Amino acid sequence: MITSVSRTLAWVGERGTYALSISLLLGMLLPGLSAYLRPFLEESVFSLLVMAFIRVRPQSLWHQIKSPKLILLATGWQMLFVPLAVAALINFVLAPHMDPDIRLILVIITVGPSLMSVPAFMFIMRLDGVMILLTLICSMLIAPLTTPITAELVLGAKVSFNAIDLAQNLSLMLGGAFLVASILRKLLGDAFIAGKRAQLDAMNVLLLFFFAIIAMDGVADSLSDRPLFTLSIAALTMCASFFQMGLTFLAFLPAGKQKAFIVAYASGNRNMGLMVAALGSTLPEVTWLWFALGQIPIYTFPMIFRPVVRRFILPVETEAT
Repeated sequence: MITSVSRTLAWVGERGTYALSISLLLGMLLPGLSAYLRPFLEESVFSLLVMAFIRVRPQSLWHQIKSPKLILLATGWQMLFVPLAVAALINFVLAPHMDPDIRLILVIITVGPSLMSVPAFMFIMRLDGVMILLTLICSMLIAPLTTPITAELVLGAKVSFNAIDLAQNLSLMLGGAFLVASILRKLLGDAFIAGKRAQLDAMNVLLLFFFAIIAMDGVADSLSDRPLFTLSIAALTMCASFFQMGLTFLAFLPAGKQKAFIVAYASGNRNMGLMVAALGSTLPEVTWLWFALGQIPIYTFPMIFRPVVRRFILPVETEAT
């Protein structure tokens, strides 16, 4: 019985990019379950963080740093430059016409760290997952300090916001998840975890499926009542991700196409779930709809970009070496 379950998990894990896209579709088809599970958003985000941290070996990561300068630049770009640029654009150019709901949307897509699953996606696409993992860790370490400040700058004085509460929520979620993951790693052992890579991938897929169901709350009703508006939001979420990725790719292109793509992918796929959980799951309708539909690029990009990487990124890097 245990062996068959393990084999099933391994089979799902090896097809993770396709399973993610399917799980998003299933989440949209279960609107009643979405509404029931929505209060468990924070718990689902915490579980995903634990699953990501359990695969991290801090004692060995630092020995693999090849370009600390690039890691620091990528961290500064994601956590400081992009949100500060957005805040400057809003406050000095768009402020008189900026709706508070739009400000909240810009917060969840620009000020937080990248997805915890980005390193796993990089490994699946045979790219340097270690480099972006170190960048992610650096981003997570400074997130409780920088995110409340940049979020407050983006939101402005017109939006009610408590930066101290956000910092506390982020610290508790990140610190708690790392502690739980460290205990589990100690109990299970490095060898066991390394040998169950596919099974862990499958557990991530199952957790992401659970998260997708929660995130899709209200999407089916919105699509039925306002199809054009809902589809427009969905298209805009894709455009926003592509824009951040494109801008970042051009900025880091001097470091090489592979490294530029890795940093770009991380910058265009922010951990919106972490931000929503830290801000509180009770968000304005439009902001929640953006968050829900914003899962479309997150869940589909691994499948979309895998052939692109094989065709245009990996061959170039191989020839260069």
